[in-house]
Amino acid sequence: MSTSTDRDTRPSAALERDESSVYDRGETVCVIGAGASGLAAMKNLREHGFAVDCFERETGIGGAWNWRHERSPVYASAHLISSRPSAEFPDFPMPDSWPDFPHHSQFLSYLERYAEHFDLRSQIWFGMEVVRVTPVDGDRWEVTSRSTGSSGTERTQRYAAVVVANGHNWAPNMPEYEGLAEYRGEVIHASAYKDATQLRGRRVLVVGAGNTGCDIAAEAAQHAAKCWHSSRRGYWYAPKYLLGRPFDQLHAAIQRLRVPLRVRQWLLERAVRLTVGHPRRFGLPTPDHRIFESHPIINSQLLYAIGHGRVTPVRDIVRFRRNSVELVGGEEIEPDLVIFATGYRPRFEFLDPELLDPDPSGRPTLFLHAFPRRYPTLAVAGLLQPDSGLLPLVHWQTVTIARWLRLRRAAPERAHALQARAAAEAGRRYHPGKLIDSARHWFEVSHVDYLRALQRVLDELEVTA
Repeated sequence: MSTSTDRDTRPSAALERDESSVYDRGETVCVIGAGASGLAAMKNLREHGFAVDCFERETGIGGAWNWRHERSPVYASAHLISSRPSAEFPDFPMPDSWPDFPHHSQFLSYLERYAEHFDLRSQIWFGMEVVRVTPVDGDRWEVTSRSTGSSGTERTQRYAAVVVANGHNWAPNMPEYEGLAEYRGEVIHASAYKDATQLRGRRVLVVGAGNTGCDIAAEAAQHAAKCWHSSRRGYWYAPKYLLGRPFDQLHAAIQRLRVPLRVRQWLLERAVRLTVGHPRRFGLPTPDHRIFESHPIINSQLLYAIGHGRVTPVRDIVRFRRNSVELVGGEEIEPDLVIFATGYRPRFEFLDPELLDPDPSGRPTLFLHAFPRRYPTLAVAGLLQPDSGLLPLVHWQTVTIARWLRLRRAAPERAHALQARAAAEAGRRYHPGKLIDSARHWFEVSHVDYLRALQRVLDELEVTA
């Protein structure tokens, strides 16, 4: 697309400052990232009357789900963990002919069709990485982008608002262990795992019991010469299907009946024990928490592989030696490939961290996981880890962002009052019970609790168009 037109196809005004040009984009909103959250933000902002510029560092849409992208954590066999009805945009359903758990390539094609249907591509600046976002007078923002091509050309433009949608699953979290630097085996993060050829004939240690770690361990059971799976604590392993339905659909149906959390925990723990068995039956640690007090592990293959002797569960790592790994309890194993499925750290390299009011642990302090306390024209989209699919939540979250910005135009006094409430409630957790205290659960939400909170805010944001 042209880099010199605004929503009315008139040239942007150039503001001279420090011998560099800042191009004023008027009331245009800047969206950073063209993954699922960025696409939803673009679509809903445009439907609410905003012009949009979207910057995407890669040459295609899809974000993490486009496995051709450099930062994509997706591997060849990856499927959705959430079933289709809970993983689709509410105003753009997936085909009924698709399976319950679509392959990642299907999901990418779905996002591409979403972009085509709502004519979003024409508003995306591909191959442009945002390197700096700075607040300026009047709640406006200067956004500096740089070409990822050979020229590396930088350009600064001024926007009425910024929506950050660059994702939080692309910066690997690599743990530190004594002796790791001297270890002679191969060590990779799960983000570098792409297909089973990396496992074939290897002695593999998979570290981490999240959904990715369980998937890779189950794949190693079929292709590796030996597979160990290390976890620090016990978890509840729910099957993808329970009582003939996808597990997340069954849980959502119970939630809609407003069954209290403790009753849901009792019902589903017993259902899992009856259909799958207690984790200790498979040599796994006993969970130190109730079900739903950590992010759900949905996997039907790991326990099957353990039961067939193809995966050996082991305890946490103590230290690495030159040719071996010492585990808690003194056991030593000799893998030649270690895969750390240890998650990701949220990174917003182009933002001053203080803009998001981080707490002492580094977790951003946001209202609805979207709005900072002090900057009403800055929002973050998709910074969520729900107990269901993400896209329905992102849809309504970005509708809320669009209506929030529209209210600032239509009724500034009401907007100011709502901003005060947002500042007071920033950091609230949208979950009915306690959660394991770890960075892994910084953005964990119950999808029902979160959607209800969004609905309350949307009711307050209603204005006459």
